[in-house]
Parts: sequence; structure tokens; C-alpha cells
Amino acid sequence: MTNSLISLVAGSPGKSLVSLAPVFAQATGGGTTAQLQQSFNLALGIVFFFGFIWGVIKIWSGANALSKGDADGKMGIVAGIIIAGAAAIMGAFYAIFNISGATLTPSF
Repeated sequence: MTNSLISLVAGSPGKSLVSLAPVFAQATGGGTTAQLQQSFNLALGIVFFFGFIWGVIKIWSGANALSKGDADGKMGIVAGIIIAGAAAIMGAFYAIFNISGATLTPSF
């Protein structure tokens, strides 16, 4: 018996797409899932690292604009705080709604 999903995607019964096999294998658990999660943890850590730096720069430029009398500097500061603290904000939301098991831990 052939897999109906693969047959549906391939377009004809009995044919399978070899290129889809690794994608399906990642969802089965085991070593590949742990490696995939570790890769996502690393990517998330890099995104948060650059996001924090971008947020600090945004806060700094907002404070500079505010010191020159520009009223939009306040929004730059608020945006910088949100960008720089995105990891802490999302972690708090996950903890509030008690779904902390669904989170990834950023790593470097």
C-alpha cells in the first residue's frame, strides 16, 4: 500500500518523491529531532543577539532625537525597548499562559 499523501503530491499512484523523505523523517523523533531543535536554538540565539543590538541602537537614536526636540523620539525609545526585550516579553507570555514547554532556549 502506498502512502496516499505522497501519491497525491507525486500526481500518480505508486510514485514517491524521494526529496520529501528527509522532511518526513524529521518529524519522527529521535536524534534528528534533537539536532533540528538545537539548530533552531542556535538560530534563535543569533536573531535575539542582533535584535538586542538593534533595540539598543533604536533606544539611543530615539533618546538623541528626543533631546533635539523631536516628539517621535518617544516612539523610537518604546520601539527599541520592545525590540531589545522581545525574548523576555515572549517568555513572560508563555509563562503566563502556562505553555512554557513549547519554548526554545536560545543558545550561542
